[in-house]
Amino acid sequence: MSEYQDETKELQDQEEGGDSGETLTGKASDSHGDASATSRAGKSDNAEYEDVCFICRRPESKAGRMFRLPNHICVCDDCMHKTMETVSQFDYQGMLNNPDFQDQMKQFTGQKGFPNISFVNLADLQGDGGIPNKQKLKKKKPKEKQEPVLDIHNIPAPHKIKASLDEYVVGQEHAKKVISVAVYNHYKRVATNTMDEIEIEKSNMLMIGPTGCGKTYLVKTLAKLLDVPLAIADATSLTEAGYIGDDIESVVSKLLAAADNDVEKAERGIIFIDEIDKIAKKKETRSRDVSGESVQQGMLKLLEGAEVEVPVGANSKNAMVPLATVNTRNILFICGGAFPDLEDIIKERLTKSASIGFGGELKDKYDKDKNLLSKVTVEDIRNFGMIPEFIGRLPILFTLESLSKEMMIRILKEPKNAILKQYQKLLELDEVKLEFTDDALESIAEKAMKRDTGARALRSIIEEFMLDIMYEIPKDDNIGKVTITREYIEGSGGPLIEIRSNLAIEGPGV
Repeated sequence: MSEYQDETKELQDQEEGGDSGETLTGKASDSHGDASATSRAGKSDNAEYEDVCFICRRPESKAGRMFRLPNHICVCDDCMHKTMETVSQFDYQGMLNNPDFQDQMKQFTGQKGFPNISFVNLADLQGDGGIPNKQKLKKKKPKEKQEPVLDIHNIPAPHKIKASLDEYVVGQEHAKKVISVAVYNHYKRVATNTMDEIEIEKSNMLMIGPTGCGKTYLVKTLAKLLDVPLAIADATSLTEAGYIGDDIESVVSKLLAAADNDVEKAERGIIFIDEIDKIAKKKETRSRDVSGESVQQGMLKLLEGAEVEVPVGANSKNAMVPLATVNTRNILFICGGAFPDLEDIIKERLTKSASIGFGGELKDKYDKDKNLLSKVTVEDIRNFGMIPEFIGRLPILFTLESLSKEMMIRILKEPKNAILKQYQKLLELDEVKLEFTDDALESIAEKAMKRDTGARALRSIIEEFMLDIMYEIPKDDNIGKVTITREYIEGSGGPLIEIRSNLAIEGPGV
């Protein structure tokens, strides 16, 4: 009995030691500042697998140092602290010293106290042993850090940014010019921090354009060019704090994850919030609008610049996830949306004047204007349902053009990763050359215009008629060239197939 009491007393003395370096808590807390905190005795940093906490299931790279318990169980520092605090609240020493308790235990076990009882041994916590399969998690290979230092002299000029965008995005000349100048000014602001006593404001942007015109693709290409972390969030899932859905800070959490949890790198990234028109103020509603105007109110501090606490490696805040403080002052926010029915609001404003008399305008004057969105004003955005405070923090407002048939044809063949080039590359691997006639491209564009879903319709149309070709061509090694014709697109003929002996035939269909 005395050896159990001695072990219990020794454990309590270590817990009450406070700042003593021999306590379990002290050892764990001191390990956070050490670069080799995640390594333990007997385990190399270059091990292929990392431990996973038995309680919270977080890997070693997220939770920090792991303690090794008997039976090959690993527990992270946070869970160990909570367990020890819970255990310390119960007076085991007083229970074991209670004569009544000892007499009761003697009746059942034949001896006073618990037989074969063993309290936590600190030596076991640092022991080495095998890791069970369910706790194995393969380590990620560390990425080579080649992060360029952001310098004002290394920022591409606006014309160079636009020239790079031209290689990937067809048309939208005005939008590319606006976004190039805004990004250039923003990163000059980030690089210089503050120029003398003049503080440069952020160049947050609001882009408006019909679906499939290239809003998201433009931002993706921009982030790739500038080599900065990019987070693409969807405003439809955002709700007011306290309700089911993503909190507003979740957009910053996505940026932190894109920057590999590097706060300094994330603070100069880009956040693109798509479908921003879905958080417009709902009209004629009496219920609480938790995903509309309240979300706009909550986003004001992010757009302006504030320090927010976001969870690291998780989407929601809880006791088991560490928090990081991110300053959004130098984060560039780009908001985009299709804003359906905005054209009706613009048309109503433009036709307010009388429709009779010398200065009268016809009510149907703008009905066939495909670029009516280019005439949008801040007043129209307010009437749509965006609050003035939100619009004021997005000073740069521009629109994207709807795609014409000519732009569709250019999208098919001109960009670096055009859809046709992708299929040509696929067939090159089978040593087959793929070509499209001009009439075929025109027919594809005409079909895409009828679907009214923008450039996304091009991919679905090509997938339809390329299915049989991609299925049949690997069967015959004699095929050397395939030419797609308008007749094949329209279903009235087949593609031109050229055998490697240069004998051209017209197939009735592949």
